[in-house]
Amino acid sequence: MNNQIIHTDNAPKAIGPYSQAVKAGNLLFVSGQVPFDPATMEVVEGGVKEQTARSLKNVKAILEEAGATFADVVKSTVFIKDMNEFGQINEVYAEYFGDNKPARACVEVARLPRDVKVEIEVIAVVK
Repeated sequence: MNNQIIHTDNAPKAIGPYSQAVKAGNLLFVSGQVPFDPATMEVVEGGVKEQTARSLKNVKAILEEAGATFADVVKSTVFIKDMNEFGQINEVYAEYFGDNKPARACVEVARLPRDVKVEIEVIAVVK
């Protein structure tokens, strides 16, 4: 099987030895997206809601580059710094996913890159 690397300038460039996403067959694996502004590679200002929105905007840009949308996402994983902010993250998450409710895991972690509050990865079905 030939894997296709997906890259867009509308999402933060990879800051390590990985790809923004990989398409394998009809599956798209989007790497964890943190709340970096792709133009500056800096963490967006604001709290967990703003960081969640930026992370999801980054996911959206990568999905679009691969010809997919949030409606195509079948699994997501949300890594958060503080489980007490779960409700706020869920509010923003629901705005992006709408009626699509993919399988999901949400895990509190000790630390994320550049001490951000949230990181989100997804798996989508693409054509």
